[in-house]
Amino acid sequence: MRYLLISLLIVFSACSSSYKHLQRTTGDVHCLDKFKPDFSNALYYTQVNVIGKHLSGLLLIKLMPDSSERMVFSNEAGFKFFDFGFAAEGGFTVYYIIDAMNKKAVITTLRKDFEIVMMQPYSMQNGFLKKDIDSAYNYYTFPQEKGFNYYITDAGCNNLIRLERASKRKAVVKIRMLDYKNGLLDSIGITHTNFNFNIGLKRLEKIDGSN
Repeated sequence: MRYLLISLLIVFSACSSSYKHLQRTTGDVHCLDKFKPDFSNALYYTQVNVIGKHLSGLLLIKLMPDSSERMVFSNEAGFKFFDFGFAAEGGFTVYYIIDAMNKKAVITTLRKDFEIVMMQPYSMQNGFLKKDIDSAYNYYTFPQEKGFNYYITDAGCNNLIRLERASKRKAVVKIRMLDYKNGLLDSIGITHTNFNFNIGLKRLEKIDGSN
């Protein structure tokens, strides 16, 4: 399992990505709705490499009664690394984080990484389609406070190729979300292109014991 996660984290090169070849066109961004993960009750084996530290353990994502999503990352012994809350309308709460990770830049990066994966409604407003004139890819583009979130699909919007969080000039984060099963993602790989901050997740099972 460890080698699978490592392979997810090294699938991207560190080269900058240019978006100059993209052209805006008409298209329905709601075709992405079918790719929204079901994180109502999900458990992942997780590895995080950040600020020179390697952390591994279990990441629990659970839908709460108020429609927010709670995310708790702890080791196998139950020691918590962080405990976050994501509100559907964009609110974010840090319930707990270890001192070694309690830095504004780290927390902001984790928040943005997981918001794009969870396809938070507030971050998917004012979207539009851009076409890759050099290939058959669609870039569903969502402006953010700084830069853009891109959901990249094939021409028919049948397969989600990857996600990118980008400045105006280049990708700063590239994400693979692999193998949907009953609405759940089997594997997720998050790679930062400008510094050593990588996350790999491998689904274990639903909390109720079903696969």
